[in-house]
Amino acid sequence: MRLTPKSPEVLVPRLVGLMAVDARETAEAGGVLLASPDRPDFHRTVVDYVVRQFPLPGVAVPRGAVVTVWFDFGDGEGGGGVREPRRGTPPPGGLRRELGEPEDFHPVLSHP
Repeated sequence: MRLTPKSPEVLVPRLVGLMAVDARETAEAGGVLLASPDRPDFHRTVVDYVVRQFPLPGVAVPRGAVVTVWFDFGDGEGGGGVREPRRGTPPPGGLRRELGEPEDFHPVLSHP
């Protein structure tokens, strides 16, 4: 645990990407408290990863201020998205639909 001097203000540590247990330790060492609206049992959460925090890292706040962290993305906020099968070729249409097949306009002449 890293001890910080007893100044009236501290800088918010970067918590995004840390597991819950590490985020709690980092916050304590940085002189801030944590709250999590999407995890009522936050004090028992261990292996979930922090995906968002407020205030942002590096912001000066009073010692003992509460930093809010989230472990789930909200609706429309990112995450892995929907995985769906992708075809390896471009969709039908476009130039393939517009142009006819090329024809051989210059036939090869054979010499007798």
